[in-house]
Amino acid sequence: MMQLPACMQVFERGWLSSNNILFIDEQQTALVDSGYFSHAPQTLALIQHSLGDRKLDLLVNTHLHSDHCGGNAALQRHYACRTLIPIADAAAVALWDETTLTYTATGQRCERFSFDAAIQHGDELRLGGMDWQVLAAPGHDPHSMILYCAQEGILISADALWENGFGVIFPELEGESGFAEQAAILQVIRELNPRIVIPGHGPAFSNVAVALQRAESRLDYLSTDPRRNARNAVKVMLAFILLEFQQLSLAATISQLGSTRLVMSSARLLCLETDLLISQMANELVTAGAARLEGDLLISTR
Repeated sequence: MMQLPACMQVFERGWLSSNNILFIDEQQTALVDSGYFSHAPQTLALIQHSLGDRKLDLLVNTHLHSDHCGGNAALQRHYACRTLIPIADAAAVALWDETTLTYTATGQRCERFSFDAAIQHGDELRLGGMDWQVLAAPGHDPHSMILYCAQEGILISADALWENGFGVIFPELEGESGFAEQAAILQVIRELNPRIVIPGHGPAFSNVAVALQRAESRLDYLSTDPRRNARNAVKVMLAFILLEFQQLSLAATISQLGSTRLVMSSARLLCLETDLLISQMANELVTAGAARLEGDLLISTR
């Protein structure tokens, strides 16, 4: 039976907001990842309900994609919590460079937040009275970290491993290496042999070997033809903003999303115009049952 220590709570949030992992012990309260900007009030309400009269002492971000850190500012305002981010993103956060932080590149939103210190590979954090190793996990995001507690055999995997796959390999969209790094972090996870994995999205799971096999098969499929990764990336970005707004004019979506850096780089890789690529991905969402088209209006079914 899969069981987490009593000091840990996992708020499974879905695909717009990452999961939140809350630690409560006698000395400290801490949260790993804070969800998306538009869900920040819900994130705060969840934390308040669990903490009661206690304050949130520490906030840790595995990486700074907007669905993992979009609640940071709201939590900082309410709790003045100490905040740790990956070290490679420290300069961009200090300057609030939304281009480097990929928010303008993906068409997503994130309210400006601050940080107190940075984490890097090899660090150790004390969360819930347990020691957690900080491990670099490039692939999906070159600056991402994962957290492993050897004492309990628990891995907080962010978007490096889900029960059914992993996050989009964004670096490959712009000619940078990402497939090799994703393969390497999957091998690291295999060697850690965790008892439980708490992913960035989806439920915690214990069938880790099976999940790794699925992820490796998926990676082989994408890396064999990088155009597959590009199409998947655009579909994911479109699905994300559709989840946020629930319905979008296709023309307005093409205008907004088609001008973002990562969609344009994906379109170049696929030798397609951005409007055609976005239209194709909209049709794929409809075919998959994730959306429906009514005239020019793309409507989420989720």
